[in-house]
Amino acid sequence: MKPTVRTATAVWIVGLLVYLVAVFHRSSLAVAGLAATERFDISAAQLATFTMLQLLVYAALQIPVGLAVDRFGSRSVLLTGTILITVAQAGFALAPTYSLALVARVFVGMGDAMTFICVLRLVSSWFPARRIPLVTQLTGTLGQLGAVAAAIPMTWALREVGWTRAYLTTASLGLLLTAAILVVLWDAPGIRHLRGPAMSLTAVRTSLAASWAHPGTRLGFWMHFSTQFSSTALSLLWGYPFFVRGEGLSPGTAGALLTVMVLAVMCAGPVLGWLVGAHPWHRSTTVLSIVSVIAGVWTVVLAWPGNAPLWLLVVLAVVVGVGGPASMIGFDLGRTSNPTERFASATGIINQGGFLASLILVITIGLILDWRTPGHSDAYPPEAFRWAMSAQYVLWALGLTQVYRYRVKTRAVVDRDELEGVARSPAG
Repeated sequence: MKPTVRTATAVWIVGLLVYLVAVFHRSSLAVAGLAATERFDISAAQLATFTMLQLLVYAALQIPVGLAVDRFGSRSVLLTGTILITVAQAGFALAPTYSLALVARVFVGMGDAMTFICVLRLVSSWFPARRIPLVTQLTGTLGQLGAVAAAIPMTWALREVGWTRAYLTTASLGLLLTAAILVVLWDAPGIRHLRGPAMSLTAVRTSLAASWAHPGTRLGFWMHFSTQFSSTALSLLWGYPFFVRGEGLSPGTAGALLTVMVLAVMCAGPVLGWLVGAHPWHRSTTVLSIVSVIAGVWTVVLAWPGNAPLWLLVVLAVVVGVGGPASMIGFDLGRTSNPTERFASATGIINQGGFLASLILVITIGLILDWRTPGHSDAYPPEAFRWAMSAQYVLWALGLTQVYRYRVKTRAVVDRDELEGVARSPAG
């Protein structure tokens, strides 16, 4: 197979579609939260466990998946992930009990973890170096269309055809993608199956320890931690219940707001990418500013007497959405703070930050909703949501403190290296 534009584009499109569908499955529970509480007769904390386990598995597998791609190639890992998601979503559709549904979401998280890294590796293998940044940005941006499909269309499907048929129909997409992977994908031009050498456990531990030791990696970790959790918690689980039960909106309007949030992600990504490239010394300042705006708008919404007006909730959806691509700035810190051989380990470490914060927030919101809701009802009152969403301030306080702390340390390292005559990239 020659590396022509047509073949490279075909490989990328298949990989993009797999990632898009993975994002859809990841986000599909966002509009099904209330239906899930009725179907499985569960509390808010139990509902949050669905997303908590999915995020935990996703975050925990980032480094192992990267190592697996290096060892077995993108095609094999991507095929495995697609099969896992397909079977898991079908199991979720048919699960008669809460415990079986939890098992299904665990496997959804496993399959989801195997997609984005594989697609990025395919991009780097099939496209010339000058086009890789553009194609990578397009992959991340267009992949978010999966979250759009998980908002309004999934809301309609759950209402019109019911839980089982809605989830089985979406799971069936995996059958088509599996066939496309088998027919179209090659790991690299002329190489269908690319295999790498096995890595020793000692080498893996050494790389991870060296990456974490650099303050730039830790700065990237806390940037990712601070920016992502509000967007993730709303888009994956609590946005729909918050808008419907907490703010009194109709299901359709709530779905539209989730779509607005995804569109904000898609629009903000390229803009932030350009900004970071043009002003690399202001990356941490950009993160501090964005998080401050997100926290400020949340404060206005939560302090508003009664239900917040729709225009304010639209503003909230937009600024929270910007936090998603803002978390990518952390990866750029990892890139400029580590040598090439540690890129993968540094990226895996940084990627833990936002998902760790999201895990904490998702389960905390569920616990607070149960605490502030009378009896065992799932009719969460608006006041309960005000208490629950206020948990974000603890995470913002911790994250921003650490961003400022490691910004100082990272710049000190750069200044020291410059005095010693070592050329370094900007440090944030």
